[in-house]
Amino acid sequence: MAEKLISIYIMGKKYEVPSSLTIMKAMEWAGYKLIRGAGCRSGFCGACATVYRIKGDYRLRIALACQTVVEPEMYLAQIPFFPAEKAIYDIEGLEPTAEQLFQIYPEILRCLSCGTCTKACPQEIDVMDYMAEAMKGDIASVASKSFDCIMCGLCAARCPAEEAQYNVALLCRRLYGKYLAPKSQHLRERIEEIEAGKFDEELAQLKSMGEEQLRQRYEERDIELA
Repeated sequence: MAEKLISIYIMGKKYEVPSSLTIMKAMEWAGYKLIRGAGCRSGFCGACATVYRIKGDYRLRIALACQTVVEPEMYLAQIPFFPAEKAIYDIEGLEPTAEQLFQIYPEILRCLSCGTCTKACPQEIDVMDYMAEAMKGDIASVASKSFDCIMCGLCAARCPAEEAQYNVALLCRRLYGKYLAPKSQHLRERIEEIEAGKFDEELAQLKSMGEEQLRQRYEERDIELA
């Protein structure tokens, strides 16, 4: 049996598309060539944040186009980029403090704790929770709780306080990695060995190998037990 077709609207024009397609695949079915806003297509990169509405419902809805299946009478419109404020800063000149967070993103303190950001997150991250940690200046906690963020921006799109939660989280992860995370002694020692030229001869040998030799070398490598 032929798959059921439903009506959707793209930039005001009506199209009949299979009901099982995602928004992204439906646009391509309709003949659109996606040259931006299409990355991994699997809900990991966050590039396809999309705004739409359904006929008869005044509400604007947000979603990832690669994850969301089309609905009858869905209206889609494209925007040049997905909006959110992103501060410009030099991580080398920053300090991992609450004062630094509030200086770069003063809107953190406007948080209403409404939970809208959490409801919007396609990764089911408790965004409101890590923003509460940001208001306390707990950079390490924000970094940990926002670790799975894919930077799609849906939280910011729905925020009534006009915060850019995911950019705040990115800053905290950068500060944590630069200044607060425990330093790996093993990594430091390996870097010193590389800089001292310990592996130069082996690297030169690898570079001289052909593809088949490299494949064989890879397959015969020693694998550490988990």
